[in-house]
Amino acid sequence: MTKIENLRNIAIIAHVDHGKTTIVDSMLKQAGIYRENEQIVEQVMDSNDLERERGITILAKNTAISYKNYRINVVDTPGHADFGGEVERVLKMVDGVLLVVDAYDGPMPQTRFVLRKALEMGLKPIVCINKIDRPDERAIEVVDMVLELFIELGADDDQIDFPIIYTSGKVGIATTDIQEYIDGKKLDFCPLLDAIVENIPCPEGDTEAPLQLLVSNIDSDPYIGRIAIGRIERGTIKQNQPVVVCTYDDNTTKNARIVKLLRFQGLARQEIQEASVGEIVCVAGIPEINIGDTICAQDCPEPMPFVDIDEPTIAMTFSVNDSPFAGQDGKFVTSRHLRDRLFKEMETNVSMRLEETDTTEAFVVKGRGELHLSILIETMRREGYEFQVSRPQVILKEVDGVLCEPVEMLLIDVPEEFVGAVIEKLGARKAEMVNMFPPEKGYTRLEFKVPSRGILGYRTEFLTDTKGNGIMNSVISGFEPFAGEIETRSHGVLVAFESGEAMTYGLYNAQERGQLFIGAGTPVYEGMIVGINPKNEDITVNVCKKKHVTNMRAAGSDDALRLTTPLNYSLEQCLEFVGDDELCEVTPKNIRLRKKILSTELRAKDRAAKKNG
Repeated sequence: MTKIENLRNIAIIAHVDHGKTTIVDSMLKQAGIYRENEQIVEQVMDSNDLERERGITILAKNTAISYKNYRINVVDTPGHADFGGEVERVLKMVDGVLLVVDAYDGPMPQTRFVLRKALEMGLKPIVCINKIDRPDERAIEVVDMVLELFIELGADDDQIDFPIIYTSGKVGIATTDIQEYIDGKKLDFCPLLDAIVENIPCPEGDTEAPLQLLVSNIDSDPYIGRIAIGRIERGTIKQNQPVVVCTYDDNTTKNARIVKLLRFQGLARQEIQEASVGEIVCVAGIPEINIGDTICAQDCPEPMPFVDIDEPTIAMTFSVNDSPFAGQDGKFVTSRHLRDRLFKEMETNVSMRLEETDTTEAFVVKGRGELHLSILIETMRREGYEFQVSRPQVILKEVDGVLCEPVEMLLIDVPEEFVGAVIEKLGARKAEMVNMFPPEKGYTRLEFKVPSRGILGYRTEFLTDTKGNGIMNSVISGFEPFAGEIETRSHGVLVAFESGEAMTYGLYNAQERGQLFIGAGTPVYEGMIVGINPKNEDITVNVCKKKHVTNMRAAGSDDALRLTTPLNYSLEQCLEFVGDDELCEVTPKNIRLRKKILSTELRAKDRAAKKNG
């Protein structure tokens, strides 16, 4: 076995917003990746439009830096529980992890999830207490909380003896002793890079053995096509080398050739002629390659086991748009377009599943959570797709003959005055309080165990109840017996009576019944949802009604009609709001809510049939 002494492979893992991507920025700066006069973009690894808009990482990404005589491959990972599949598969590429924890928040639900996965794989951890420049930091307390978490997750003696680095990714400083920062010493980011070099084990393997490379990520390039990213587990890979690809799904093999071989260097890819054990490389020239496949030497096709990805918990039906406004906005509107795009997504999104239904018009997509699926919907919408989605449903499964449902660990930080409202609402959603921590700086931390069904549609209500001051985080903790029916929607909707254009006069009369989703001049169709009714029943309203013009004059009849500002729901809010008998129509320009049965008459017949049946 050969040790590759000058190479380190590390993944940065943490809860959302604890500063992973900002730490990568500071590492790149310290390593001298940028020219002196180069304009530097913050969170440079979040290159996707959606990532930059939302300020979150969605896809795991690679970079590499040269420090002293070492080469460090760094993988930046997402922090949301919904994108946990991205974290699980990239951990196969690395030998150690940098666990980033906020110096005030401490370990959060996703911290527990990613750390558990890393410890199970036997990876060496370095703990990084980030954001020490926060005025309310409590770094020393947080270290104790992290140690408790390690013990709770059953870390071995070697893993518990973790090095601790205190950092501020934003300012670009790191130290092994927080007193140095308090005393105002001049600091840089070298202590963190030194800790990686000293504590993360170097890769080892047989460089003379036949090639084995496990594909952990897929990228594409307009010039060189599909690119497989993975770590060389054994042997050496060379440009133009003939290889065999062992597929993950059906264990078949196919011959291929390495057309281009690249490795990461800073923010770019650098072409190389060969690479050996432990290196993370990009391979181009194999068109049908997928995540989980193994690239092997021709004379020794031995597939490698891929990581078991946790199963999805939420399902949604994607169907062809059949509303009266179908085809007006979208470029891709047919079932063939929709099917091809969803199958393409399954190739790279390992924690998603796709099922075809008994009709060619609809497909069931399963994912890790509402955000996971809504990012796919938003991406497709921007690409020009037009389709409809149903209400998210949790996936139930049988365990030892008992019907079980996914249960989540929910962590809520909320001002003291709103604690009662939160506990009351979650109690109705079958949540069980596990822990309640004393108030700190006016905020109380509540810990609940709640069925995933109970959280669906609760986020908007939660923000209203806490006047926007509450913070809510959750992560799937397992499956438990079905908890019974949960009432998640206590209001009805206002449904358009006829197709046409919404008029001020019609809307003025409709707004007395509830809050509106549309303003004057909006085109509507029969069966489209135009507002919320506070009572738990649906009301059909005629928003296209015009005021009849007469010659009769009356005091006050010509006063200007004032309309309240319509509610403008985002895609996530629409998915939370939509009911079982409703659909969300998604087009590149509009998001509309509608009834599954558009005709008012047919809906009335359907209601009557259900009542009698």
